[in-house]
Amino acid sequence: MDKHKVFISYHHDNDQYYYNKLDALFGGDFFVNRSVKDGDIDDNLKTDTIRQKIRDEYLSDTTVTIVLIGAETWKRKYVDWEISSSIRDTEKNPRSGLIGIILPTYPRKDIQHYNKHTIPPRLADNIDCKFAKIYNWTENPVELMKWIDDVFKNRNNPYCLPDNSRTMFGKNRTGMEWSD
Repeated sequence: MDKHKVFISYHHDNDQYYYNKLDALFGGDFFVNRSVKDGDIDDNLKTDTIRQKIRDEYLSDTTVTIVLIGAETWKRKYVDWEISSSIRDTEKNPRSGLIGIILPTYPRKDIQHYNKHTIPPRLADNIDCKFAKIYNWTENPVELMKWIDDVFKNRNNPYCLPDNSRTMFGKNRTGMEWSD
């Protein structure tokens, strides 16, 4: 099986540890990491320029996007933009499969359940329409590769199209959870 080119979307300030761990455990051997690193994109650029750089320089040849879900990931505008760009199917940037991975730092009492309103809204929309999948953190390479391969195969399923109808975040959000 060929290695997938994977983009990892996450809250850089809060969840860098798990990004580093995922990349160290699996990057290179099991997938090619094409993610944005801290400092790669100037925050002072115009919003449209940042979105275009993410889409054209990082997502353009990826096949799967993984969203690492920590306590405040849902609030991040970059995460929303990255999900939106990755599920669009354009001539220059084909659609990627989409996976959410709930981190051990995500606040909940029961690991079998999560609060839909504390994961990124665009990811929640795509879980609801069955385009995306969501899982708990794993360090098992066989399990992770199965997840990646499953969403890769599903990304162009004509009976399971992504939902990208939500308005993109203009800025980071605040609060305890999101609502429509």
